[in-house]
Amino acid sequence: MPKDTIIIGGAGHAGVQAAVRLRELDWPGRILMIAPDSEAPYERPPLSKDFLKPGSSDDAVPLRKAGYFEDKGIERVQGRIHQVVRDGRHVLLEDGSRHDYVKLILAPGSKARRLTVPGSDVDGIYQLKTWEDAAAVKGALGPGTRVAVIGAGYIGLEVAAAAASLGCETTILEFQDRVMSRVTSEPVSRFFERVHETKGTRLVFGAAVAEVRGDDRVREIVTSDGTVYPADVVIVGIGVVPLQELAQDCGLRAEDGIIVDRDGRTSDPDIYAAGDATRLVDEGEGINRRLESIQNAVVQGANAANHIMGAPTDKREVPWFWTVQHGVRLQTAGVRDPDDTVVVRGSEGEQFSVLYLREGRLAAIDTVGSLRDFNPGKKLIAAGVPLDPERAADPSIKLSEAARDLATRKA
Repeated sequence: MPKDTIIIGGAGHAGVQAAVRLRELDWPGRILMIAPDSEAPYERPPLSKDFLKPGSSDDAVPLRKAGYFEDKGIERVQGRIHQVVRDGRHVLLEDGSRHDYVKLILAPGSKARRLTVPGSDVDGIYQLKTWEDAAAVKGALGPGTRVAVIGAGYIGLEVAAAAASLGCETTILEFQDRVMSRVTSEPVSRFFERVHETKGTRLVFGAAVAEVRGDDRVREIVTSDGTVYPADVVIVGIGVVPLQELAQDCGLRAEDGIIVDRDGRTSDPDIYAAGDATRLVDEGEGINRRLESIQNAVVQGANAANHIMGAPTDKREVPWFWTVQHGVRLQTAGVRDPDDTVVVRGSEGEQFSVLYLREGRLAAIDTVGSLRDFNPGKKLIAAGVPLDPERAADPSIKLSEAARDLATRKA
């Protein structure tokens, strides 16, 4: 291959993995990673988990050891790509500088969705997406602080757990009728609701935030039914928006995410994309989805590099996600559909699993408080074998045996 430059726009998990994989595959040219952050690339998951815990370090956890990028010849440029000039195969930064590329990998990530009701511009309202956000949230929490968390997804619940553990008077306001409704089923939602309530957190469902009141700083939140919730600190966790504007402006296909295939290719053969900003479209398999997970970002970053270098891409990886709330770990493999058949494996105590069957096959699995079923579940999802629901619901029977038994009886 010619000794040209591959530009990576973004230094999160997807961008870093793409750069690392290119060097592992001996890309002979320059690798230029462009991102607005001045600090070295860092881990994102700890920001809403360990970072907020009492006594935790105030430092971000680096994605790679000090000196790694220099040792591997991966150049880092602090800046923001302002324009992609596809015909000329170059990018323009906001400072006016120009950088040519032979291939471009866009990994801009996403931004936190903002609260837009009246009063949402007062001080004391926080989001959590970057290390700076997490540091600000950490500094605002303390014993007796009245904290209102808007949104009961992963981020909102993790922050609520941290706030409660720090002695805050914590209230969660959720528009839907249960926590994590977008990503899991009712048995898992109800279990985690009990976990939070036993720690003193108040959960309010069907709560549509209508107004934030306060002078120089937030004082209270008003919902659409007129209920007032006092708050010294407000944490907004209402989802994220893919950063797709740069791709759209240069004519790439984007619809709630930059459209990519399994190899990370966009509608331009010289431009790839990876991470939270992308939407995977595979018409042959009927897939059209945007995933927000570290695992997905890492796989997509590696796949883009693999395809550029002519190496095999990992096209069968089962997506997986996790959250930890009050020390209880929920780990998910696969992507659940609301129409899936739900099978609870074991009692809904501190350790149980929930299986999601689609046309008799395991499509997704939630494991709560235990990873015993997680890896077997991933394998069954990837294999697409039928599962006996009755035997799969029995925790004394291995998942692999439930699948094997059904196959044997049908033979």
